[in-house]
Amino acid sequence: MTQTAGSLHLRVFAGRASRRLGEAICERLDRPIGQCGTDLFPDGEIIVKIEEDVRGKDCFVVQSTCRPVNDNLLELLIFIDCLRRASAHRITAVIPYYGYARQDRKDEGRTPITAKMVANLITQAGADRVLTLDLHAAQIQGFFDIPVDHLTAAPVFCEYFRSIRDELGDLALVSPDVGNVKVANMYASLLEGELAIIDKRRCSGTDVKAVTMIGDVKDRSVLMIDDMISTAGTVCEAAKLVRDRGAKRVMVAATHGVLAGMAMERLADPSIDRVILTDSIPLDGRCDAIKDKLICLSVDRLMAEAIYRINHDMSISALFQDSFGSKR
Repeated sequence: MTQTAGSLHLRVFAGRASRRLGEAICERLDRPIGQCGTDLFPDGEIIVKIEEDVRGKDCFVVQSTCRPVNDNLLELLIFIDCLRRASAHRITAVIPYYGYARQDRKDEGRTPITAKMVANLITQAGADRVLTLDLHAAQIQGFFDIPVDHLTAAPVFCEYFRSIRDELGDLALVSPDVGNVKVANMYASLLEGELAIIDKRRCSGTDVKAVTMIGDVKDRSVLMIDDMISTAGTVCEAAKLVRDRGAKRVMVAATHGVLAGMAMERLADPSIDRVILTDSIPLDGRCDAIKDKLICLSVDRLMAEAIYRINHDMSISALFQDSFGSKR
């Protein structure tokens, strides 16, 4: 990207959870990553120190609030406070994966709406705006009292799947639950595939049962795309169902590889041929059990372009002119 007068005031920092992604973003921007350090006191307290002058600068902090969620969230808040007290002109919290996003409503009595509380904490810490990727529910944008730029990883996935479109042959886009139909339909249109929908029943927080399916997957390649894979219960049950209905291969894709609990064992099941994730959450060495079927796509170019546009007061929506929709 070509530097202009506006970009001279840009500084991009990264927390420990997203250091590798932050470095890749800075490489795309042709800028060095911001100098900073995060240490722990003997009692476990976190201290963040900015090691360069940020007075009057447009600062971005890249930090996913993934596991360990509370540590990474607190580090982000301390980072923001540190930049504010160092007189940064504007602070943007770049959160590739927004933790606590599934606690976005009261679905029973005496429960919190933690996604809103986290939004309040980020705002009160001193963030001026937020840049995030594939929120679990798009309405979480409204939990913030500051501007939120909500990106979708759809361009990243579509670029990959278009590159192997001939290999896929007759394709069916399967929504693993009714809440994801809009997204599956968007991909079906972009990739020229058929649409199928699975009806699921959640038995518990970790167990899901795929009940029935609308649509035809016989002798087709099946692609299931969601915002995240957590315990993989949904996609595993869905994969077994489409296999029973005659699918010749099954690929599952998600923006965020949370991969908690039994996820690795479930994704290693032979009913799933390929797993495609992004680096919004660092995979590190967690995926050895599925390394032969895993594809990791980077969102560095997407995030770098968004940061560049924010820094230059340019449109973010212009990144998604190819009929890409939001999560829900």
